[in-house]
Amino acid sequence: MDLFRKKPLVAPQGANTDNLSKTLGALDLTTLGVGAIIGTGIFVMTGVAAAEHAGPALVLSFIIAGFACVLSALCYSEFASSIPVSGSAYAYSYVAFGELLAWILGWDLVLEYGVAAAAVSSGWSGYFQGLLEGFGLHLPTVLTGAYNADKGTIVNLPAIVIILLISYLLTRGVKETARFNAIMVVIKLSVVLLFIFTGIFYVKPENWTPFMPFGFHGVVNGAATVFFAYIGFDAISTAAEEVKRPQRDLPIGIISSLAICTVLYIAVSLILTGIVPYQNLNVSDPVSFALRFVDQNMIAGLISVGAIAGMTTVLLVMLFGQTRLLFAISRDGLLPRSLSKVNAKTHTPVRSTWMVGGIVAVLTGFVPLDRLVNLTSIGTLFAFLIVSLGIISLRASNPELKRGFKVPWVPFIPLLSAAACGYLMYNLGSETWIGFMIWLAVGLVIYALYGYRNSKLNNNSK
Repeated sequence: MDLFRKKPLVAPQGANTDNLSKTLGALDLTTLGVGAIIGTGIFVMTGVAAAEHAGPALVLSFIIAGFACVLSALCYSEFASSIPVSGSAYAYSYVAFGELLAWILGWDLVLEYGVAAAAVSSGWSGYFQGLLEGFGLHLPTVLTGAYNADKGTIVNLPAIVIILLISYLLTRGVKETARFNAIMVVIKLSVVLLFIFTGIFYVKPENWTPFMPFGFHGVVNGAATVFFAYIGFDAISTAAEEVKRPQRDLPIGIISSLAICTVLYIAVSLILTGIVPYQNLNVSDPVSFALRFVDQNMIAGLISVGAIAGMTTVLLVMLFGQTRLLFAISRDGLLPRSLSKVNAKTHTPVRSTWMVGGIVAVLTGFVPLDRLVNLTSIGTLFAFLIVSLGIISLRASNPELKRGFKVPWVPFIPLLSAAACGYLMYNLGSETWIGFMIWLAVGLVIYALYGYRNSKLNNNSK
């Protein structure tokens, strides 16, 4: 019973119907990354993290989380330039560690992308309803949120609708998806810059005192919480088979998008806590709230539009990453092979796209998701940790492999990356760890009952 059989280091081959279309370049990948990263984190989570965890030292939380991400991004870049196939950390682990750990990583990423998309669509719904109310339009209460007897809500209709619309867009083709994403990214970057250049004139340095009201422990807890804000750059690597020059363009897309977003997060968190005392930031729309706080109501309204655009692109990339992940796992036989069928006209995995869209729509429409966001963070950190260690393993087992990008100072950088991710995981609550372990246990049962026997590597060895 070979649980650690490894995939060979070759690009996927197969019938043309199972291949994706190579249409993406470095700029497309950078905008996909920015589209995934700038969203709920900057428009929603900054306020909660400042009020409950870090205070004005939120900027340090973002720097710590960003540092962990930069280290992981270097490791992802080497893997993406060396093994340019769909599947991200799942595919890399299949080559570096073997099938069992690859399945665990794949199942882990299913959790990351699925819960992230459901949580973000719930936040999108809140901002969209706020925009409607600004025009005097109100949805019936029963349609405004997941089931909550106290509030009288039954289903979050706007969240369901946006998930289904994005699923439809994803089935039309990757180039069309990238073009729409680029437009939305321009809108939300313009709004973020508008906040920075408007808010900087209202900063009161006394609001930064005390700078670290919850101590360094609060800063680290804040970093573990805002790590959710950085999730997304890894989704770029799921598009590897649709990139024209993966060895060159994937590292550029991953590192440049992360660098842009880290600078913006630092600037926004400094200005946000400089405008509003951190105790007042525990609101659902902290960026808009800060501008209303200084009577800039018209710009606050524009920020809400930008937040909607921002969360739309996050949803787009999360669902995109989920469908490409299932495509890769299915093609390897660990899930039903029907999920890897590609439409001959649009060159997209239509069946898996609609399946993902349907499941996420049900989750976000009917299930309260407040406590599930940290599951996304722990799932992502676990994936980053394994990818970091995978660099060391692959350097040892395949030193002659052609690498378009190489992590410097191996094994020091990968070990530091793994340690940083492990430390942030340690600072997540016990409830998050219990949920994560239950999810992994369910995944192992599925692998034992289906994946092991139907694996393409298993069939090839017979």
